[in-house]
Amino acid sequence: MIMASLTDLDHRLLAALRRDGRAPIAALAEELGVSRATVTKRIDSLTNRGVIVGFTVRVRDDADAEAVRAVCMLQVERQTTDQVIARLSGVPEISALHTTNGNWDLVAEVRCESLGAFDALLRRLRGIEGIVGSETSLLLSSVMR
Repeated sequence: MIMASLTDLDHRLLAALRRDGRAPIAALAEELGVSRATVTKRIDSLTNRGVIVGFTVRVRDDADAEAVRAVCMLQVERQTTDQVIARLSGVPEISALHTTNGNWDLVAEVRCESLGAFDALLRRLRGIEGIVGSETSLLLSSVMR
């Protein structure tokens, strides 16, 4: 397991990058009490090992008032789970995908530019072979992140 081999420094570095993925190396080094070279080496190592899979920007929820955000719970035929995950990983409107227990097998966090785009996305998701049930809840506001 990748996470088991992370050092305390790796965990602290990842936490700092989650707070500010654009933080300068010098600022990260100062915060962590290590050299800039150490921070650079750790980021390179975490990236090469696949722990860090990319850097992205987070946008304030109210920055795009027309965007539709939702959580889609998906029920999958057991033998098709890997194929469904592979198909969903290529859907640009899905910002996160989680496996879960209980009545639903997967939970997808989605964001669409409009209700029309959201409706089209739901039709696409429900048409994926192996998805046998779904339930979707629109996210109205975020009170904590």
